[in-house]
Amino acid sequence: MDFLKEAQDITNWTVNIRRDLHMHPEHGNKEFFTSEYICNVLRSLGLEPVRYLETAVIADLHGALPGPMVAFRADMDALPIQEETGLPYASKIPGMMHACGHDMHVASALAAAKILVSHKDELPGTVRFLFQPDEEMDGGAKRMVEAGCLDGVNQVFGAHVRSDIPAGYAGVRYGVSYAASNPFKITIHGKSAHGAEPQDGADAIMAGAQIVTALQTIVSRRMTPIDPAVITVGSFHAGSQCNIIADKAVLEGTMRTFGEENRHKLVSLMENMVQNIAAAMGVAAETDITWGYPGVVNDHSSTELVQRSAEELLGADHVKVYAEPLVTTEDFGYFLQNAPGSFYHIGVGKSAPMHSGGFMPDEAALTFASALHAKVLWSALGLK
Repeated sequence: MDFLKEAQDITNWTVNIRRDLHMHPEHGNKEFFTSEYICNVLRSLGLEPVRYLETAVIADLHGALPGPMVAFRADMDALPIQEETGLPYASKIPGMMHACGHDMHVASALAAAKILVSHKDELPGTVRFLFQPDEEMDGGAKRMVEAGCLDGVNQVFGAHVRSDIPAGYAGVRYGVSYAASNPFKITIHGKSAHGAEPQDGADAIMAGAQIVTALQTIVSRRMTPIDPAVITVGSFHAGSQCNIIADKAVLEGTMRTFGEENRHKLVSLMENMVQNIAAAMGVAAETDITWGYPGVVNDHSSTELVQRSAEELLGADHVKVYAEPLVTTEDFGYFLQNAPGSFYHIGVGKSAPMHSGGFMPDEAALTFASALHAKVLWSALGLK
C-alpha cells in the first residue's frame, strides 16, 4: 500500500481543509464551527459522526472484516493569540489563532480517514476517529474518556506537530514522553502595619519571598538529580503601598514531574514546606494544587509500531527517536491511562515558535502526516 502517494493525490483537498479551519479558530469548548465542519467532511466520506460534549466528534470507520478497534485522536481548539503571519488565509477572528497547529492535526486526521475509507473493504476491524475539544485549557481528553469514547478500543494513537523537526520527518519517544502538570496557587495571610513599625505586623511579602526561594531547594535538594522536576513561580502579587506591611500575598505557578510517584512526592514536599515557612514567619498560608494533566507515557509495542511505520514510509534517517522526555505537557495522557497506544511527532519546519503569532507550519507536512496516520492505523489493525 503506497500511503504516501495516496496522501499526495489528495494534498489540495487536505490543504483546503486546513486553511478553512485556520481562518476560523475557536477557543476550547467553543469549537462549534470546527466541529460542524468536521462532521460535514466525515459525512461526505460516508461516515456517521456522533457529537459528544457539545463540540467533540467521534466517527467509526467499520471495515468489512472482523478485527480489533483502534483509535486516532486529533485536538481542535485554538489559542487566544493575535496572528501576525500576514497569510491570505490568516485567522479572521481577532485575538484567536491556531498557533499550536491543531488545524494541521484535524486536516491530516480527516485525510487519513479519506485514505482508509477507500480501503474499507480490506479493513479487519474498526478505526475510531476522535476529534477532541479543549486540549489547551482544561483537558477535553479526560471528559471524552469519561463519556466512553474509548469503549471497546484496543489501541489509541495521536500526534502533534513540532517546529523543531523539518517537514517529512517524524519523532517518537518510548515510555515517559511528556511531563505531568500541577498548577498551584499559594495564598499568604499576614497582618498589615506601618512600614516603619514592622514589629506590629506579619509581612506577607517577606514570607512569600522566603517561599519562592525555598521551593527551588525541593528540586535541587529533595529530589534525585536523575529524575528531573520543575517548580516555577510565575506570578507574585502583594502589597498596595510602599510604606505598608502587606497583609496578603498570592503566588501562582506550575510543577512538572515525570511519573506518578514523583508527582505525589513533589506535591507533598511543597505543601509541607509552605506550611513550615508560614509558621516560622508568623503568617498563615493556603496551598491550592490543581491535579493537572497526567503526562504522556507511551506503550512500548505501540511505539515500535509507529517507529516501524514511519521508517518504512519516510526512511529511517527521517525518524527521530527522542532520548529524553519533554517537560511540556499534553492531555493525550488521559487516553493512554485507559488504552495502550503512542503519541508521536510530525515535523512542520521552523518558522516561528509554536504558541506565537508568527507560527507558520510548512503545509507540505500535511501529506506526510496524513500518510503516516493512515499507515499507523492500518498496521495497528494487523495489516502489512
